Amino acid sequence: MSHLPPVGQPSRHSRSWQPIAVCVACCLAGCASWSPWKSEKQVAQEREKYGLTADQRIKELAEKSKAVKAGSAAEQERFSQEIAASMVGEHDARVRCAMLDAVVSLDTPLATAICSGAMQDPDPRVRMAACSAWATRGGDEAVNLLAARYQTDTELDVRLRALRCLGELGNTAAVPVLAKALEDSDPAVQYRAVGALKKVSGRDLGDDVNKWREWAADPEGSSAEWSIAETFRKLF
Repeated sequence: MSHLPPVGQPSRHSRSWQPIAVCVACCLAGCASWSPWKSEKQVAQEREKYGLTADQRIKELAEKSKAVKAGSAAEQERFSQEIAASMVGEHDARVRCAMLDAVVSLDTPLATAICSGAMQDPDPRVRMAACSAWATRGGDEAVNLLAARYQTDTELDVRLRALRCLGELGNTAAVPVLAKALEDSDPAVQYRAVGALKKVSGRDLGDDVNKWREWAADPEGSSAEWSIAETFRKLF
């Protein structure tokens, strides 16, 4: 006589393993740093032996950065030096992004150098983070670096990020490169260029690429017409 359970019903033995399986799955999927069978001393010893995990290091960077931003110029310079020295040998792209974010708002020569160097990082995630960093830092240097990244990068996502950041700068010096992007064969690039031009120009001609091409060819020539249109929109 068969002792197999009906189809779809787990056996007595399999049911007894379910709580254990759930516990193991939760431990694996949850925080790897949580080790209920280890003492605090053992965890500290492992950290000293193996170092912090990437997530722990990223959290530590954010905490240090927050403290440094409120500190003196000398503290910011020392922190910039620390990041510059560490970033060269850092293999984890996520940590390099966190390092970049840690110095983005610091007004030190090394912070500027770190943000510039990140534009050439081999990992596209870091290059995208660098584009966002320059959108935060601003200035003519930001326009030049973002324009170069759009024009030369091999990754579409990086090029799109560069265009978006050019728009966020709100600097009219970005108009020539954005106008050139309107001629790109990729519709995604054209759409992103239109969005950036809306922010830079302060105008909204809709999403018609041809209208923006006309504007880019003669931005000053259409300004009066736009002023009238904007006046009517405000009135009604």
